[in-house]
Amino acid sequence: MAKEPKKGKASMPSVLAFEKKLVPSDAQLFAVNWAERHGTAQGLKLQEKSVRGTISNRLSTALENDPTKLDAEVEKANLQTVDHCALPNDKDTLKLRFTLKVLSGVATPSACNSPDFNETYRTAVNSYVEKTGFKELAQRYATNIANARFLWRNRVGAEQLEVRVTHVNSEAKTQWVFDAKAIGLIGFDNQAVKALATVISDSLSGKTEFALLDIEAYSQLGEGQEVYPSEELVTEKGDKSKILYDTDGVAALHSQKVGNALRTIDTWYADSVERPIAVEAYGAVTNLGTAYRKPTEKKDFYTLFDKFGTGETIGENEAHYVMAMLVRGGVFGQSSK
Repeated sequence: MAKEPKKGKASMPSVLAFEKKLVPSDAQLFAVNWAERHGTAQGLKLQEKSVRGTISNRLSTALENDPTKLDAEVEKANLQTVDHCALPNDKDTLKLRFTLKVLSGVATPSACNSPDFNETYRTAVNSYVEKTGFKELAQRYATNIANARFLWRNRVGAEQLEVRVTHVNSEAKTQWVFDAKAIGLIGFDNQAVKALATVISDSLSGKTEFALLDIEAYSQLGEGQEVYPSEELVTEKGDKSKILYDTDGVAALHSQKVGNALRTIDTWYADSVERPIAVEAYGAVTNLGTAYRKPTEKKDFYTLFDKFGTGETIGENEAHYVMAMLVRGGVFGQSSK
């Protein structure tokens, strides 16, 4: 039996870091036909386009109210050079492939300068593992694999969606096939993913050292349709206004973008939620400009982790969230300033 945490035994260390336990690779994009999707695939190349667009941004009040100035403004050419990626005209399906390694050892920080905290933290994690076996988190990660959430925009408008997962380091090379549309993006209680979730929970809880999963997704979008690799961050103005990501000449998604989709499991940030958000310290959703876990409401990671790690009791859902953040990894030490 795991020891019960001792309240107030340790303070937060100034040096504290955790390595991530879900480690996805970059995801490469390929083109196939749905009827032959498990055969040979064609790597998708990036294309460069130079286009003459129109001015469509919101104009100043002075320009809007002066017809002559407005005509002169919209007459200007909006010249752009951008990267573009699409399926060939004889292929109707996008294939995306990446690998995912699930690691154990969440009870051991990669860096910690407080032996007292190390003890209370380890006791708290062992207690969590004994009570839950990581089953709730594993069910949610498995669902986000099976529903192809990691396809992002490449999931929208797909006629059919299939996900194939192979447990690579298993002696039996176990494979699961999921109808991603049937599983859907709402809810995490689909029993079709239970066997995959068990593999993930066994690794996270330390029953197995690690699991390596080979994941393929097929999205039937239509011949010649545009697909969406990751977009590179442009820090300096250059010839191109949009630069897409590729690896070895094949269009791809960043591993960080894949990881963000897999950890979109946080439905504990409010009593009533419409959708899950990615596990983040302050519940940040950048495209909405909102932080759902505000420190003023005592829902943020640091408030909850300070209690959890030093032996105080927190709620079950709060513990799920804290452990999901530790699976995510990061540097969480308390500044001495």
